[in-house]
Amino acid sequence: MNKLNFKKITIVLIHAFIVWALCGATIAIGRAVTTVELTLRIHAIAAPIFACLVSMVYYKNFNYISPILTAFIFLLFVIAMDAGLVAPVFEKRCDQSLFYTKICTYTYYLVILINDSFSRIRWYCSGRM
Repeated sequence: MNKLNFKKITIVLIHAFIVWALCGATIAIGRAVTTVELTLRIHAIAAPIFACLVSMVYYKNFNYISPILTAFIFLLFVIAMDAGLVAPVFEKRCDQSLFYTKICTYTYYLVILINDSFSRIRWYCSGRM
């Protein structure tokens, strides 16, 4: 594994931000055109897909750190942005109901973690890496 420096960490965080932004766009567009419940269901399906696609781009172009560390960074970034920015600033509340239920929240985070971890393995097995 290469020695991590500021540029490499920034690149990983930019990719994590892209995942979070795509999820935010899904929520914003969904709320504008449909119900909150349907929006959350769409988001639950789309978020792992976004994480997988963004991580595949990251691994193809950069591949600085291990898949599990990348997945944890993506996950922690999403949790930090949801808890530190979305809840208090955009939603103006910090209660758990913002994130639907505890089970849905933790399942969503776990799916992102697992999906992102295995995206590199899928790339490798398909011979594209």
